[in-house]
Amino acid sequence: MDLSEEGEALNPEWAEVGNNNVNGILHGCRDASPVAERFVQAGWRSRASSWNGYEVGTRWCEVELDPVDGPDVLLNGVVDPRRLDDLAGLLHRFGLTYSLELYDGDGTLVREIRA
Repeated sequence: MDLSEEGEALNPEWAEVGNNNVNGILHGCRDASPVAERFVQAGWRSRASSWNGYEVGTRWCEVELDPVDGPDVLLNGVVDPRRLDDLAGLLHRFGLTYSLELYDGDGTLVREIRA
């Protein structure tokens, strides 16, 4: 089960941002489904966004998980910049190797995390 309407809706403050501020790569994940399942187990909501992709979200973050050719899953969406470390901590607890990039409203890279 990787679909769940349970979990909190994205805070309107972040829903109104209008553009993505977080991008990343989850390394060594051929399929987005098990990753979405982990988010659901952590209390996030999840829905299919394409044949193989998922949108997962909570009050402070909403991201798309899209598999690409090869062993990686792309992550992109919006996150409360103050909670980037929380997102990274969650990915770490999931046992994933990843890179995250946080951008400001002008599209300038302001922070990068690799693990």
